[in-house]
Amino acid sequence: MTTDTLQDLYEVGEAPPLGHIPTRMHAQVIRASRFGEPRKAFEHEVVATPSIGPDDCLVYVMAAGVNFNNVWAGLGSPVNVIAIRNKAGEPEDFHIGGSDASGIVYAVGENVTNVKVGDEVVAHCGTWDIHAPEVRSGEDPMYSPSFRIWGYETNWGSFAQFTKVQAHQLLPRPKHMTWEESAAYLLVGATAQRMLHGWSPHTVRKDDVVLVWGAAGGLGSMALQLCKLAGAKAVAVVSNESKFDYCKRLGAVGCINRRNFSHWGRLPHWESTEAMNEFNAGARTFGKAIWDALGERRNPRIVFEHPGQDTVATSIFVADTGGMVVICAGTTGYNADVDLRYLWMRQKRLQGSHFANDDQARAFNDLAVAGKIDPCLSQVFDFDGTGECHQLMYENKTVYGNMAIRVGAKG
Repeated sequence: MTTDTLQDLYEVGEAPPLGHIPTRMHAQVIRASRFGEPRKAFEHEVVATPSIGPDDCLVYVMAAGVNFNNVWAGLGSPVNVIAIRNKAGEPEDFHIGGSDASGIVYAVGENVTNVKVGDEVVAHCGTWDIHAPEVRSGEDPMYSPSFRIWGYETNWGSFAQFTKVQAHQLLPRPKHMTWEESAAYLLVGATAQRMLHGWSPHTVRKDDVVLVWGAAGGLGSMALQLCKLAGAKAVAVVSNESKFDYCKRLGAVGCINRRNFSHWGRLPHWESTEAMNEFNAGARTFGKAIWDALGERRNPRIVFEHPGQDTVATSIFVADTGGMVVICAGTTGYNADVDLRYLWMRQKRLQGSHFANDDQARAFNDLAVAGKIDPCLSQVFDFDGTGECHQLMYENKTVYGNMAIRVGAKG
């Protein structure tokens, strides 16, 4: 193809010749002036295509996954990600989100050796300074001060025709999956991988009882599958009984409808005997529901948590003696109370967990490539549906599993 046929902007779904980088691209853009509900926060704009550094890659995005972090980005809460980056010296007064992607490598930096132009890839969302002393010395990069979530704490995410990534983020795409399926699973899957396999000695084992909150959602659906692969006994907690069959198909041995209980929320003051007794009675009833779903009187060795404020007190209560509550979010709020008597006297563990490192992301992706993971893709949106699908997530109106947005892929 001669250069006079090349364009500086291509329509969404129209792929440039492999390796040609147009100067401009279509993107779904958030600006501070539009902060608010997602359907208004995202707007289709044309922006300059980002340049890459020596350790980076530019990926032509075929499809993008949808995660709650860019609901937060659109709201401008709990933090203004644009202002934080501007304060750090980045010039862009906008945010292009998206923390999951499938696509094709179109350009690589001079130091990149793990991928080449033309490779079909997925991207995990962990970024860090690969030259930082603590990273070079072999420490878990998740603990590095340079760690950021790509497409949320960094700009140039996957809701655009091209995304800028660090080369180590890229992994092989499962070729048996569609582009949309390939884009849907990695953020939640790698997060679940670290939660269930990253916190020795509380790594999931054969016959372990694992309580999985939000089991029909994107994160929970990955946790159920990892439990099944490990031979563990997962009990799924969901919002209605219509989700029971879905969870059992993914590996749950039993299910609980959380709406059958009313004791959720923060603990009352410990000196309020009547209120504490009421909470404890509700938590015990919930604990019995776990036994009933399981078919035996055993408490969870691992509680897979992310609702936070409404559920942590109960999770600590029902966890087995010597067990662990592992938590990666606070979707019902960030203030969580713990009855310390149960925590210290029964030697339970409350463990925070955040995304995954390269090894953990690769371990989960290997399972996907091997056909052992269902991406649990329930809904696919066109590019201009980016705001709408985030609105559904914001309003908790998603169906099951994960959602994806077509960018370069065609329906």
